[in-house]
Amino acid sequence: MPIRIRALLTALAVTAAIALSTGQAAHADPQKRVYNSLQIMFGPSDTAHFCTIGAVGSDKYGRKIAISAGHCLVRTPYSDREVPEDAIPVYDRQDPAFGPIGHVRYYKDPEGSMVGHPTKDYMVIELTAGTIPSSQGPWLKQTGELEVPGGKAGPNATAPAPDNERLLGAGLFDNNELVVSGQLGVWYGRVTNNDRGIYQSHAPHKRGDSGGPAIWHVPGSAYPSEANGYRAEGPWAGITKAIALGLPPYVYTSSANILADLRARDAATPGGVYGAGFRVTANP
Repeated sequence: MPIRIRALLTALAVTAAIALSTGQAAHADPQKRVYNSLQIMFGPSDTAHFCTIGAVGSDKYGRKIAISAGHCLVRTPYSDREVPEDAIPVYDRQDPAFGPIGHVRYYKDPEGSMVGHPTKDYMVIELTAGTIPSSQGPWLKQTGELEVPGGKAGPNATAPAPDNERLLGAGLFDNNELVVSGQLGVWYGRVTNNDRGIYQSHAPHKRGDSGGPAIWHVPGSAYPSEANGYRAEGPWAGITKAIALGLPPYVYTSSANILADLRARDAATPGGVYGAGFRVTANP
């Protein structure tokens, strides 16, 4: 069963059918820390429509990268391709006056699905020079990427699949748990199903949390509680995807699916792709 830890926000939010904007506001402070659970929007004033950052780090080409959900954007001329031009700016919802903290470089179109592409529902954001990537969100600290030695390779993986492209088990005798944070607070719950790298869990979320962080609860490590300030740490395991039919209804796109698709697209694209070889930052 899910365990509720702490309520953070109570405002109702919706995931985005986003208006694109190229507004360029300036901020006196050139440095902004970017971290998991940061709420983002794709225009400087549409604060009612937002998504959330799930992981922050860098790619194999040395670019600062953040990961969110692909379905946060509706179909535009930019879907399903690399976007080297600064066509889709990304803003901190709580501080839009800072100006763009990054630009969308790729997102997967949902292809008609109301809850995002079945296995590739992710977005790659290149962060601007004025940002500092951080592994520490308000409640979750990410310690690298989840690796599952001996686990089943994800559907997007090409052989041989590395351990970070392998999936958590959800069988009767598996006891894998996700810890997530969002508008409802910090929750953890068992992974009850794994459908092509989409994890189903009792750990809940709500609209607007799309793209937000999920970490794997390392067995024996502390659960978030009042005693530790409702904080937890563990490897990045995925991002919030949707509320779907089924029990429990909360589903998450695995980090394995995202990393595998990035690797496959990078290998097939001359010059590579944004986000390939993504690694969570070690910056505090």
